[in-house]
Formats: sequence, structure tokens, C-alpha cells
Amino acid sequence: MPKMKTHRGAAKRFSITGTGKIKRSRANTSHILTPKTTKRKRQLRKSTVMDKTFERQIKVLIPYL
Repeated sequence: MPKMKTHRGAAKRFSITGTGKIKRSRANTSHILTPKTTKRKRQLRKSTVMDKTFERQIKVLIPYL
């Protein structure tokens, strides 16, 4: 059976932690930043863990990471 291909778009956006959770970066940081508060922009810089409901779907896209 051939190897599965990694979805390159997903591989650039998600990474897997040591415990097997999926790490992602937050949205709303690229443009229209003036109305957003400094506190909000600072908190958006941090990465977060993907919701459990999407974990299986993402792990199918990135089988070898």
C-alpha cells in the first residue's frame, strides 16, 4: 500500500504537541488592526490548541507530523 500524502496547506498551519493535541495560530491578525484593542492583538499572537471536534479531521490531513 502506498504512503499517504500530507496535505501541505494543513502542515503549514497546524502542528502536533508532545501529548498529541493539535496546535494552531489564531485568526484576525492580518489586516484591519486599528479598531482592535492592543490587549486583543497581543492575545491573538499566542497559539492555541485545536478544538477536540476537529482533531480527527486534521490528523487525517497530517498523518506523519
